[in-house]
Order: sequence, then structure tokens, then C-alpha cells
Amino acid sequence: MENNSQKKNRPQPISGVIGKIMSTFGISKTYYGWMVVEKWPDIVGKELAQRAKAIRYEKGVLFVAVTDDAWRQEISMKSDEIISQINSYPFGRSIKQIRLIKH
Repeated sequence: MENNSQKKNRPQPISGVIGKIMSTFGISKTYYGWMVVEKWPDIVGKELAQRAKAIRYEKGVLFVAVTDDAWRQEISMKSDEIISQINSYPFGRSIKQIRLIKH
């Protein structure tokens, strides 16, 4: 039977250690928000990603640049659906709002 000191000395997966460090410094939400920016094409699909590009994350808001007013309207109408899609990813829970800007 292991005691507490033996458990502490056991190797841990790096992902768990990094997660704990990020939580300690309060940067996990920012990191996860930027993961959404990075994974945007995988989340929304290539077609939508060609017309709307996630460019920035800030305090729960994902900034998305759109190519024209028609796509701005389309994405605006689907924003709740897109946010639900984003939130289905473990790192996507940091997104609370999408702000559309013309590119």
C-alpha cells in the first residue's frame, strides 16, 4: 500500500501538470480561448472558416472577422448554435460570446 509521499513522487502526465500550473496562475481560460482561435476551422468546418476567421480571444469573447455583410448576418443568426458547438469541446467552455467584425 502506498503512502502519501510515494504518491507525490510518482510521475504524472505532463498535461495534468500544465493544467494545474495554468489554473494556479489564472491563465487557463485565456489559454483555452486561444485554443478555440487555433482550432476554429476544425470546430466550424472548412467552408465557414474560409468566410469567417477567428482572430482573437478576450475575456470570454471570441472575435471573428467575416468577409462580407451577408456572412456577418448568417453567423449572427447562428451564433448560439456556434457557441454551443464550441462549448462542446473541453477547451471551448471559456467562450461566452462571439463578436463579428468586418475583415
